[in-house]
Amino acid sequence: MTPLDTLAVGCAAVGAGIINTVVGSGTLITFPTLLAIGCPPVTANVSNTLGLVAGGLTGTWGYRRELAGQGGLLLRLAPATLVGAVAGAVLLLLLPSAAFAAIVPVLILGSLVLVVLQPRLAERTERARAALPAGARDHRRTLLLAGILATGVYGGYFGAAQGVMLVGLLGSLLAEGLQHLNGIKNVLATLANVVAAVTFLVVSPHLIDGVVVVTLAAGSLVGGLLGAAIGRRLPAPVLRGVIVTVGLVAVAGMVAG
Repeated sequence: MTPLDTLAVGCAAVGAGIINTVVGSGTLITFPTLLAIGCPPVTANVSNTLGLVAGGLTGTWGYRRELAGQGGLLLRLAPATLVGAVAGAVLLLLLPSAAFAAIVPVLILGSLVLVVLQPRLAERTERARAALPAGARDHRRTLLLAGILATGVYGGYFGAAQGVMLVGLLGSLLAEGLQHLNGIKNVLATLANVVAAVTFLVVSPHLIDGVVVVTLAAGSLVGGLLGAAIGRRLPAPVLRGVIVTVGLVAVAGMVAG
């Protein structure tokens, strides 16, 4: 990369780290940037996955207060994310890079509807849970695990706006505040990124551009810290508005592309 390329990728990585932590669609900044400087699509996707892990880790750390007491839930959801991310990473190496192009905008739009409805859905979920007889099974758990598995596959395959999908899914099936959901989203999205990154390192190290990865990692690390500082201070309605706005921009970019 030229110095100008390095600057462009680094700035894109900072922006992606912020957006991934607050919303979850930073790949829509870094991936086009990598393509613009001449990275082949698969190399750009693989290197982007590795580089943005750093931002996910710092963003998750920044949300540690919101994650207090969520250990049991995360332990239940993590295996589905792990399995899904491995499957998605393998699919990336086997399928055409545009395989999800038609369905992804629809998934994002559906997730945005769930984000908008999240307060009402959380109330209904809590009432339904309280009304269950002792020992009765709540089928929402099965739906949640299936949804987490699916988002894990998507996260391992490409991951753009995975965070929007996760917040929409979690908000429709869990009675938690939006900031807590955002913290959980950061953990699961980062886990999917880490698993996909390890898969790429083992299966296809020849597709990794080390300079790009290091540049992305440095920028996203800073961006993740900034994103946590910004996101945690946003009132829930404002945060919800930011998520919806970024999600709509993501859909518009995908459709236009």
